[in-house]
Amino acid sequence: MKLRNKIDERMDQLQAYMESNTHLKQPILVQMHIESVSKFWSVLSEEDRDYIQGAQYAVEEGAEWNV
Repeated sequence: MKLRNKIDERMDQLQAYMESNTHLKQPILVQMHIESVSKFWSVLSEEDRDYIQGAQYAVEEGAEWNV
């Protein structure tokens, strides 16, 4: 599997977690997933980085995801 495909799959999963507000019920799961994507930080697009930072904030603050 190519790196870009792996990143895209993980970003899609992160989006699914956030849109279903899984981070409110299972913050550790979502935090671990964020970490699995963040390790590719140097090759992520600016858009992906912004999304990850927003997701991280929502997990830390326990904020509902309304995007």
